[in-house]
Amino acid sequence: MVMQLDPFREFERLTEQMNRNSTGLLAMDAVRGEHEVVVYIDVPGVDPKDLDITVEKNEVTISAERRWSDEDGQRVISSERPQGSFTRRLVLSDTLDMDRLDAHTANGVLEIVIPVSEQSKPRKIEVTGKGGSEAIETSAQEQRDAN
Repeated sequence: MVMQLDPFREFERLTEQMNRNSTGLLAMDAVRGEHEVVVYIDVPGVDPKDLDITVEKNEVTISAERRWSDEDGQRVISSERPQGSFTRRLVLSDTLDMDRLDAHTANGVLEIVIPVSEQSKPRKIEVTGKGGSEAIETSAQEQRDAN
């Protein structure tokens, strides 16, 4: 059997592998609800003990590590899944309560739940005047913007 070397196909394969490695592990989705922000990060094959989450002010850093196990007599013949150390840094709004951040994994997904701080939640403010009172709904952000 004769194999032909196609340099363009090899370049295409390497490009696909780099793109897959840059977005595969630690790919993220984030959603905001009324009371919390939930961040979902893909960490397939990563043991929870190999995850590290650090919070400093309004920045969350997630580090993960996935490595081949060293088993005697095994030789890697194909390696397309990303291996090594990975880091994802999130800069979040100061309206979130970073002290109450919660994280857990299930089915290869790290879920980070960050509650909205109480002072950032919408609340009603009673406005009184000569003709009676009227409720006006506002948020902490709107109050800060007005000042």
